[in-house]
Amino acid sequence: MRDKRFWRNFDWVLFGAAFLLTAIGILVIYSTSFKAASFTGTSDVWHQLIFLVAGLGTMIMAARIDYRLWARYTPWLYAMAIASLLSVQLFAHSILGAKRWIDLGFFQFQPSEITKLVIILVLARFFTANYDKLHHPKYLALSFAYLLVPVAFVMKQPDLGTALVLIVIWFAMVLVSPIRKLYISMMVGVGLALLPFIISHLKPFQRARLINFTNPTADPLSTGYNAVQSTITVGSGQLFGRGLAAGSQTQLNFLPSLAQHTDFIFAVLAEKMGFIGGALLLILFGIVFLRGLIIAGRSQDRFGLFVATGIIAMLGFHFFINVGMNMGIAPVTGIPLPFVSYGGTSLIVAFAAIGLLQSIAVRRQKLQFEG
Repeated sequence: MRDKRFWRNFDWVLFGAAFLLTAIGILVIYSTSFKAASFTGTSDVWHQLIFLVAGLGTMIMAARIDYRLWARYTPWLYAMAIASLLSVQLFAHSILGAKRWIDLGFFQFQPSEITKLVIILVLARFFTANYDKLHHPKYLALSFAYLLVPVAFVMKQPDLGTALVLIVIWFAMVLVSPIRKLYISMMVGVGLALLPFIISHLKPFQRARLINFTNPTADPLSTGYNAVQSTITVGSGQLFGRGLAAGSQTQLNFLPSLAQHTDFIFAVLAEKMGFIGGALLLILFGIVFLRGLIIAGRSQDRFGLFVATGIIAMLGFHFFINVGMNMGIAPVTGIPLPFVSYGGTSLIVAFAAIGLLQSIAVRRQKLQFEG
């Protein structure tokens, strides 16, 4: 009986959209194997299929577990997240100047991806437990304090994109809380005032990316190269695309080969599948966000509302920045496109997030599992 109720209330539209996005991603990853004079192999595709199976298993497990149980373990989850971020600094090897991954042998584990979900659960518990006290400004400061430690560790890697994701998650959850908007406005004002100081302490390549965003053609053969080539790649697909085994930008590596299946996968998709493929991707993401908002609105408790809000903020910001940087309307950062970009930890976390949304959805009726 419980199984029947579980699957009856399972949001199949949300799952279907996420699964189709992953299928499109695997197809595009496969297309990056074709180069002008060779076929480089399908190892990335097989790896992503394995990650998909792991992600689906994680989603089902997260959906089966009552999402409210996670609130009990948030102190332990927070401690584990901080410990994993610390382990990156201690044990990870530098790759292209960044220390973000721990080599587990069978895949590269990225603790900052898991930290995003942990922060959502930690903040959801904090806002729920202190809901009636949130009109006091100190609780706004306390909520931000939970954010500062992981943000500091992530910036040390350095990973500005993930740090921004964590901040956006916090901000979105603050907006749906009863914290006075005056306090939020004051904090935003302080942040804007500190922006020049923050920018001055960024790594040189990070500052260069911000400068190139405002004027990408200033140095098109060096620091602005990726931004220029990604926009050219997006436009080269025209209406119907060049085909999976075609496309001069990707096959001739004008778009950097190492980033075609990760950061710039949307540009590859646009060249291979054209405007039609890009539009399909946008529609599927729109469905994910809409179903997430519906689940948040139907949640029977505040914890579920905050968790769903954090998840949609996380996925939405990833989507906006990744697609935006591929189209030249956002700075270039190392943020993957959820479900689509290659990466084991990213894909598993994305499906874990869907599982949490499903857990909220199937328990929207208080007597769901009785009898």
